[in-house]
Amino acid sequence: MSATTTVNWSQAIKPLLKKYKDTPSVLHYHNLYEAVVMVVLSAQTTDAMINQLAPELFKAYPHMEDLAKATDKDLFPYIKSVRSFGQKAKYLTEMATTIKKDKAIPKTMEALTALPGIGRKSANVIMEAAGLKPEGVIVDLHVLRVAPRLGIAQGTDPKKVEQQLMAALPQTEWSVGRAMSMLGREICRPKPLCDECLMNKVCHYFQALKAAQKKGS
Repeated sequence: MSATTTVNWSQAIKPLLKKYKDTPSVLHYHNLYEAVVMVVLSAQTTDAMINQLAPELFKAYPHMEDLAKATDKDLFPYIKSVRSFGQKAKYLTEMATTIKKDKAIPKTMEALTALPGIGRKSANVIMEAAGLKPEGVIVDLHVLRVAPRLGIAQGTDPKKVEQQLMAALPQTEWSVGRAMSMLGREICRPKPLCDECLMNKVCHYFQALKAAQKKGS
């Protein structure tokens, strides 16, 4: 029997949610407009790099209205250190001309994912930044590592992992994505610090590791 069927994840996940509930976002945005822009830029790029370039970018384009007046090339000097900056500049200018104003930023999964450069993960992050009721679970590279190790989900497809997390937990706990991501950054790294992990009592990976060590001793 798998760990997924033997663990009450709604209860087991509560300590993790409690630990990270007040942890600020790794992207240092100050409003929803900044969150949207930074999330689009952060794909396949480090959060630290986006945080570094953001002040100058937002000094030049402080609102969606300003960004809507920019061309792709206007943005290049500000985002040239970002991976695929040409494509992302196109996403941002197309998005800005569609939305036009900060107050018109969409607030549903369907409307956000209809915008260029925004998939489900990005939409989930943006909705969390807006303080909205989640319509999904954030699944980034850290969650893709943490969730299968815990045993709450399996596989490497972000959409399938998200669906498994949504099925395993009530909607009130769908903020677990950010908590898992933080755990992945701090503890459940590629080389995990299992002994320090508050989830090790229910973690499939850790329990299997202990069983193997006991068998080999």
